[in-house]
Amino acid sequence: MKNLHFIGFLLLGLAFLLYYMLPEFSVVKLFEPINLMGILAGIGIGLIIGGIVGYVSKGSALKEEQRRKELQQLRREKEDLERQAAELARQQNLTQNNPNENPQNY
Repeated sequence: MKNLHFIGFLLLGLAFLLYYMLPEFSVVKLFEPINLMGILAGIGIGLIIGGIVGYVSKGSALKEEQRRKELQQLRREKEDLERQAAELARQQNLTQNNPNENPQNY
């Protein structure tokens, strides 16, 4: 977003520079209705484009964050399943080594 502001100010400065270079430049002409309409139209178009770019970039950032959270959740579930499998294997080893004992008595 900061880059968009910088580009916006840069283009506004360039537009003023080009207007200043006109042979019939005067500060009074800058505030004539046709010039004000052009300035306001440029600002409006810039705001619309900036809003669209901001909306799209925020949406993609939210989607990426959601993917990251889902990946972390899957990793946690995988670790839990591995722990459960290790515990089950340990219990099976105990029952195979001691078939006379009931594992439910522990």
